[in-house]
Amino acid sequence: MNRKYEVLIHVAIWAMLLLSPLMFVNHSDGQHLRLMAAMSASTLSLMAVFYADYCWLTPRFYVKGEKKYFWIINIIMVLTLGIAVHLWISYCHNFFDDESRNQQYNLLTEAFFILRNIFNLCVAAAVATSIQLAIRWQKSEAARREAETARMDAELQNLRSQINPHFLLNTLNNIYALTAFDATRAQEAIQELSRMLRHVLYDTQQQEVTLRDEVDFLDNYIKLMKIRMTDNVSIDFMTEGNLEHYSIAPMILISLVENAFKHGVSPIEPSFIHIHICAAANIITCNIDNSNYPKPETDRSGHGIGLQQVKRRLELIYPNRYSWHKGVSGDGKTYSSELRIKN
Repeated sequence: MNRKYEVLIHVAIWAMLLLSPLMFVNHSDGQHLRLMAAMSASTLSLMAVFYADYCWLTPRFYVKGEKKYFWIINIIMVLTLGIAVHLWISYCHNFFDDESRNQQYNLLTEAFFILRNIFNLCVAAAVATSIQLAIRWQKSEAARREAETARMDAELQNLRSQINPHFLLNTLNNIYALTAFDATRAQEAIQELSRMLRHVLYDTQQQEVTLRDEVDFLDNYIKLMKIRMTDNVSIDFMTEGNLEHYSIAPMILISLVENAFKHGVSPIEPSFIHIHICAAANIITCNIDNSNYPKPETDRSGHGIGLQQVKRRLELIYPNRYSWHKGVSGDGKTYSSELRIKN
């Protein structure tokens, strides 16, 4: 809250409490004006307790864990002011009102008025402490959210910096293998790679890109991979929906496609990779089915970090807005992945 508005609210509340006795003063009864001045001691005592807790006791003792001193000082202050206010009001009544001089109060009545004052002062102390703690909690929560946002941004940037070398390492290995038997295809592969690098270098600096840009990037990657595929590999890539109207975090789907090529293609057995991306009803769906040829444990290429990064990025960017189901079919021949993101 703006400091100026906070001060204005405090002034307005206490002014209303100080002036409230005027509502009950008769036009012909000027004596009550002097009584009102005396009775303002009750409101002033509430102010004293409130700001003692608000400005000093709560931040100095309660927040720092020194609650023993907080309670001791509050108890002494409330008891002292509760009795002092009662004595002052009694004195003012005797001074201004002749009838009250002859009025006698028993101990029970005296105790009632003192307890009433003490109760009111306790309420003022509790309200002051509650407001101070609420303000501190709000500031702490705002600082926590700011730190969490900064941490997420740093982690996302770190994940991006890991994704790009991982992707380039796999792609360059493919081109290196291709140069050994077909220089023309290797040149075409380098051309496709240059298009992808343009996406990596420029588009991925944004928080989100259009789904069309991301799909074009995947299409270039698949074309690159097809160059070195044999005829026994069936690759289908289909899209559905108005891709220009949807956005997505850059390079979040490439690891899924990479995984399909890594584990879905056999050099000797018939293989297939079916990729379907659909954008409809504010949901982006990426379905990938591929033949399952898991790599042996001795194959450490990629080190398996691709899918781990995807999961972590999804948790950071789309919390409670995505579902991801993946696994191998019962016969162990097909690996399926379905990722759904609420746009």
